Amino acid sequence: MNASETRSALDIPVIRISSSTSWLALRLGELWDHRELLYFFVWRDVKVRYKQTAIGAAWAIIQPLLTVVTFTVIFDKFAKMPSDGLPYPVISYAALVPWNYFAKSLNGSIASVVTSANLITKIYFPRLLLPISAAVSGLIDLGISFLFLLLIMAWYGIAPTWAALLLPGFILLAMLTALSVGLWLAVINVRFRDVGQATSFLIQIWLFASPVAYPVSVVPEKWRALYSLNPMAGVIEGFRWALLGKQMPDMVAMITSIAVVLLLVVGGIIFFKRMENTFADIV
Repeated sequence: MNASETRSALDIPVIRISSSTSWLALRLGELWDHRELLYFFVWRDVKVRYKQTAIGAAWAIIQPLLTVVTFTVIFDKFAKMPSDGLPYPVISYAALVPWNYFAKSLNGSIASVVTSANLITKIYFPRLLLPISAAVSGLIDLGISFLFLLLIMAWYGIAPTWAALLLPGFILLAMLTALSVGLWLAVINVRFRDVGQATSFLIQIWLFASPVAYPVSVVPEKWRALYSLNPMAGVIEGFRWALLGKQMPDMVAMITSIAVVLLLVVGGIIFFKRMENTFADIV
């Protein structure tokens, strides 16, 4: 290679991708630019979930159904848990539909970075797509279990109310709740895999801290303000109100839940984006 060819080779531009030094330069526009990749991740998650399963998507119905049977025997028949004048299997299944979606989305979001280590170490893409895809892919199971819920309601002669038009808002709140916690724990899980081990325990505790097996009416008034800090309480009661005609959720508690979620989501996005440049080195 002569001197002129060497000079030309050295003049080739080099593109370096690095994170911004500003906490506010989050480059969220990249999510839209890579929207087709989000579809790929969602489809991948769905295929992996049901690959080599005997009954496939029917698990979206069987799992909450078996849980309802267990709750009905323990809380309705034995503990005589009040059900606000509605059949206990209906109110428990109506709670399990959004809860199971939230639990799967949270679990998937936390593990999303670690399970995609082979991609992270090879190519660049907005890492934020990974926990988002885990939350979006759960909507398929949610839709299947929701259709079965409508059949149960028809069996008991219960028709949805006009408030069912607000269900997408409650589903969005459940998604943001899963992401708000999942973003924080996904980052910590990259460095400390104990988080993945503790996720099941966290979800179990959160289950009994939410009105899944019982209505909010059994919670003493003096604890309602503290209870409203749990966003899933508002989501579950919103589902019951919209579908079963129960009492409308307390608006102050609902606004409190939304504020908590938005605060955690914004903080989680900033934390995730600031730490994503270390994923490839650790994972």
